[in-house]
Amino acid sequence: MNIHIDEFSPNEKERWDEFIEQSWNGTIFHTRRFLSYHPIERFADRSLILKENNKWIAVFPAAHTSGVISSHPGASYGGPVLTEPLSINKTHLIVETILSNFKEMKFTKIEMTLPPTIYHKTPCNYLDFVLMRYEFSYKKRELSAYIPIVQKPFDLFKPEARTATRKARREGVVIREGGSIENFYKILEKNLEMRHNVKPTHTLSELITLKKLFPKKIRLFSSIYKKDQIAGSVLFLTNKRVILAFYISHKEEFQHLRPVNILFYHVIKWAYKNHYRFLDLGTFTLNMDPNFGLARFKESLGARGIFRDYLELFL
Repeated sequence: MNIHIDEFSPNEKERWDEFIEQSWNGTIFHTRRFLSYHPIERFADRSLILKENNKWIAVFPAAHTSGVISSHPGASYGGPVLTEPLSINKTHLIVETILSNFKEMKFTKIEMTLPPTIYHKTPCNYLDFVLMRYEFSYKKRELSAYIPIVQKPFDLFKPEARTATRKARREGVVIREGGSIENFYKILEKNLEMRHNVKPTHTLSELITLKKLFPKKIRLFSSIYKKDQIAGSVLFLTNKRVILAFYISHKEEFQHLRPVNILFYHVIKWAYKNHYRFLDLGTFTLNMDPNFGLARFKESLGARGIFRDYLELFL
C-alpha cells in the first residue's frame, strides 16, 4: 500500500472543499473557503494532501510558526480529514506519513484540535487510537455541550427551561432568522467584556466577511421583543450533521423575558426540519475548569458534555 503526499496548492482549493464536503469527519472549519477569510500573510500554510493510486484519501489543514505545526491556528477544529472511516491499517499509514513528512522538514512539534465525535459521519475511533499510539498527548480536554435533535424540544427541556420558554412566548418574544448582525455584535461585545473581560473571536468585519462567504451555512437567529433585537445566536452549519452555536448572547436588561430559551426552542425545531442530528452549544469549560452555571443552563435544554480534544506531539 503506497500513500503519496503533496503539499496543498491554491489551485486545488475547490477540489479540497469538495473532498471536505463528502468526507467522514470534515467540517466548515477545514475548508479552504473558511480559512481564506484570514489575510494571506497571517499564516504560513503547510497543508497536506494524501493520495492512494492518485485518489484523495485524506487531507491535513495546517500552518506553522516557530517550528510548530498547528492544525489549524485559524480554525476551531483541525486534524486529519479522511474520505471515510478507513481501515485501522490505512489510518495508521496516513498518520505515519504525515509525521514522517514534518520530521523530515525538521519541525519540532505538532498540535491539533479534533472535532468532537458527533461531527463524524459514523462512529469510529481509529484515528484517535492511532494518534495515541504515536504518542500524541492531551494538551487539554474541554467539554462541549451537545443536544440531540428531536421533533419536540420540550421532550429534552427540563421543567425550568420549559417554563422559561412559555414565559417568553407569553411576554411576546418572537424568533426570526436574520436580524442585524451589527446590533447582535454590540450585544455580544458588551456581554463578553462585562462577564469575562474578553473580546469575540472574530471582529465584526471578519464575521460579516464569513457570512458573505457562507450565506447558507452561517446564520443569525434573533429574539425580537417589541421590534427590539434582544438576543441572538450565530449558527455555523458545520457539516451535514451538526449545527454549532458559535455565538450566543442577550441584552442583560431583558434576561427576565428568557429570550435565549425560546431562541433555542425554535433553533432545535429548525434543525429537525432541516435534518440535522446534533446542536453543539459550545464549551462550558476553560482550561479544564468547569463553569457550573453555564453547564446548568445548557443541561436545562437537554445538553450533555462531549470531549473537544487538544492534542500535541513533540517530534
